[in-house]
Formats: sequence, structure tokens, C-alpha cells
Amino acid sequence: MALQADAKVYVVGHDWALDLLNRQQAAGRVPQALLLTGPPNVGKSTVARFWAQQLNCQQPLAPCGQCISCRKIVSGNHPDVRIFDSDDQALKIDDIRSLQRELSLSPNEGRYRVVVLANFERATLSAANALLKTLEEPASQAILVLTATDPGALLPTIVSRCQMLTLRPLPHGLVVTALQAHWQAEPEQAELLAQLAAGRLGWAVRALADAELLNRREQHLQELISLLQAGRAERLAYAYQLSRDGAMLREVLTLWLTIWRDLLLLQSGAAQTKIMNLNWQARCSS
Repeated sequence: MALQADAKVYVVGHDWALDLLNRQQAAGRVPQALLLTGPPNVGKSTVARFWAQQLNCQQPLAPCGQCISCRKIVSGNHPDVRIFDSDDQALKIDDIRSLQRELSLSPNEGRYRVVVLANFERATLSAANALLKTLEEPASQAILVLTATDPGALLPTIVSRCQMLTLRPLPHGLVVTALQAHWQAEPEQAELLAQLAAGRLGWAVRALADAELLNRREQHLQELISLLQAGRAERLAYAYQLSRDGAMLREVLTLWLTIWRDLLLLQSGAAQTKIMNLNWQARCSS
């Protein structure tokens, strides 16, 4: 998750990934195709933005957060850095053709042209196939960064042409500390959000800033309890309604999976610290 006190993209955790990329850059072996995988909101897009800054920073200790290049990347105005990061829109073949034209050109201001394609598992099949040409014949100063929750949802030919780094959920204590130190969360609030986030700092920060996120979460859990007692017609009606909103469908199913996970852990006698939905533990146990 990014901290932006200045124009530098800061990354909390994932030091091993940044160290690896630093060593590769120092050795002159910058990967032209990078695939960042891991759970939603774990920090994939933040690492991608950090990498774009580091590659194009104008100062020796990159990224500095002060040079014009760093500032333009954070504001989204750098001519050599494009970031496709939409929660609800799939990348289409026209998007890929547009970026292919851009990647074929020399950089305007920076050392590299960098394109970040977030949530690439949601790209259309035609877009994914079109991207293969770019991966097979990359321009010398072009860097492509893909992010995906599940690499198994991507074409194997795409995965095989990328250097893959899998970002893991952050330790509970690191999330608590970051929320208190950088986002001024109260201790109790930080503990609860860290527990619910299960290592996904990005989710915790969003929940801290938007109370509606927690309200929706509570509503979805209430709906799950109701559906367990509902008839087939009600369940089908709910499924139909949910299927019309892809982003909401992913949100609800992800949440439900955490409940089933908690149930399995409770039945196996796991420690309370392993339970994500602590405020629902009594209902999960019944």
C-alpha cells in the first residue's frame, strides 16, 4: 500500500521483491515483462508504481519523490508511464493495440516507457492474445508490468514470458503499526481492521477512509445468514441480482470465503488470532 507524504510511492512490506528488482537493475538486467501476483489489495499496484518511479527517477537514490519525473508519475501525467487500473472494466483489444503503439516509441522524458496493466485476469481473450506479440518482441526501452490475483487465470504463454513475483499478505503486526503510524488509526480500530484485512493493507486503508465499506461488509454477512434459511427461489433471485454487478459479485464471494475459512479453523480448534471475522465468531460457532 502506498504512502504519499511527498511525491514518492512508498511500499509497506514486500522488501524481498524490491530488493530483487534493485539488484536486477543494478546488474543491468531489468525485466521487460513483470507479473505481480497475490491477493486483492495486497500491494501489487503499489509495487508496480514504485518500480515505474524507480526506473525513471532523475536522481541517484531512486525513487527520490522530488524530481519532476517522480511527481509526474504520482499525478498520472508522465508521458512515458501508463497505468490501466480499473476495478470494473476489462481491458479490450483496442486498449492493447493503443499501448503497443506507445511501447514501440522511444521514451519522451524518462529512461523507459512503462505500462502497468492491473487485474489482467479480467482482460478479454482477444486482448490477452494481442499482448503476446508485445511480450514476444519487446522494444528495448519498454517495460510491461501485469498484476493478477491468480496467475492460473492467465494464458500460460503470457505467464511463461514474464518474471513472476508473488506478493504475500503482510504480517498482522506490520499492518497494525502502519495503520497507526501513517494513517492515524486508533489502536482498537487498527487491530480490528488488521484482523479483517488478513494482511491486505490496501483493504484496511480503504476501510479506514470509507466507513461504507465496513457497512457493506456487515450487510453482505447478514445476507449470508438470511440465505442459509431462505428457500430456493430467494437464493436464485439473490444470485441473479448479484450476477449483474461484477465488482460486487467478487466482493461478496471473497467475503463469504473468509467466513467458510473461519468455520473450518474454528472446527479444527485454531487459535483466535487466526480468525478473520472476530466480531462474527459467535455466529460462526453456532
